[in-house]
Amino acid sequence: MTNNNPSKLALGVALLMTGLILLSVSRETDVITSETFAQEPVNTEAFLGADLQSAPYPERILIPSLGMDLKIEKSKIIGGYWEVFSDKAGWGEGSGFPGQPGNQVIFAHAREGFFLPLRLIEVGTNIYILTDSDWYEYKVTGINEVSPDQIEVIAPTEDETLTLYTCSGYKDSKRLIVTAKPI
Repeated sequence: MTNNNPSKLALGVALLMTGLILLSVSRETDVITSETFAQEPVNTEAFLGADLQSAPYPERILIPSLGMDLKIEKSKIIGGYWEVFSDKAGWGEGSGFPGQPGNQVIFAHAREGFFLPLRLIEVGTNIYILTDSDWYEYKVTGINEVSPDQIEVIAPTEDETLTLYTCSGYKDSKRLIVTAKPI
């Protein structure tokens, strides 16, 4: 027995078309996204003049309201890109130092145990950066989501700034940028 119900045929065609559209959108998204920000360029010219021996670098980041306590390691510029670690946060070598003018850039993967909790951060949240000799307190002043090519968010600054950087969005297609100023 054959069922020639036009409404079932129309529903089937509609579902097939929806599937094809979703498939084509998914393929386009795969092309424009990246799985990591390790392949996003760093304008090294502005950072290379920094005196890396004169100040202590950040070794730990604490955000008590998010239950975050994460080790930080120096991330070298290799081939125009900062190296990204799979097991800790990175401090972009050549970026600002705690307690000094400049944009101190710290980044980590958006995974549990790393920077995933940043999606819950709010303006006014306190962030603590520890060095081998001191600790520094910052207050979040801005939260933005940008495209991976908007690297001006990690550019050097005249005043002391802390910039936290991680992936966000569908298939990590965006970058979550948290900026903070010293208290």
